[in-house]
Amino acid sequence: MTVNIDGMNINYQISGEGSDILFLHGWGSSLDAFNRMIAFLSQDFRCIAVDLPGFGKSDMPQKPLTLQDYCDFVKKFMDELKLENPIMVGHSNGGRITLNMCATGMVEPEKIVLFGSAGIRSKRTLKQKFRLFSFKTIKHVLTLPIIKNYTADLLDAARKHYGSADYNAAPVVLRQTLVNLVNTDLRDILPNIKASTLLIYGENDTETPISHAKVIESKIKDCGLCVIKGGSHFCFVEFPGQVDAILQSFLGGKND
Repeated sequence: MTVNIDGMNINYQISGEGSDILFLHGWGSSLDAFNRMIAFLSQDFRCIAVDLPGFGKSDMPQKPLTLQDYCDFVKKFMDELKLENPIMVGHSNGGRITLNMCATGMVEPEKIVLFGSAGIRSKRTLKQKFRLFSFKTIKHVLTLPIIKNYTADLLDAARKHYGSADYNAAPVVLRQTLVNLVNTDLRDILPNIKASTLLIYGENDTETPISHAKVIESKIKDCGLCVIKGGSHFCFVEFPGQVDAILQSFLGGKND
């Protein structure tokens, strides 16, 4: 199904009947990441999943987006589908969006489930600080007025060398979007979240490590953490049986 929001054609799907659950996928992913989970939960819930702008089958945004832009988009999507405070399920950047929306009062769900949620900014290591300093220095030199008309290729090569895999794989408009997102840290507003919150993280997640989960858990009053042994950033795909059991216990169902 498709809906037009802010001039963009947005892809989404709805499965099942019952209380609403809204699924928000992570960076570089799509609603398809939740297909198996939705097949399980749609036995008891109405599951709504959306491809965020720039991903899956949804249109690319015309300009770089901020975290607030994504939150505003999700709110407009909810209004369009007449979703009122659904249960929120977010993975990675979808978790970051969920946390920000709930902490700022844009939505007030009863329950939240976050898989490998982003939203906590790591302290840069000395090596990372040096790489950032090196890139900024090179960028400054290559964009000097006297030579900037001749250095576009060199600057692009520098971005590829110093940028992350996600950054280099992204279209130009999403590169600045990614920078905007990773530079946010939500820990100071997390105590505002009133929803009962479940964190599910992979033991071996290197994208959003357990240390980030523990920060989130410590900031939200009603929050618990489940660690999937051997799991990575996509632990809900790798260990479906364990995740299903945890979700069923936390969410219940219309037949419980």
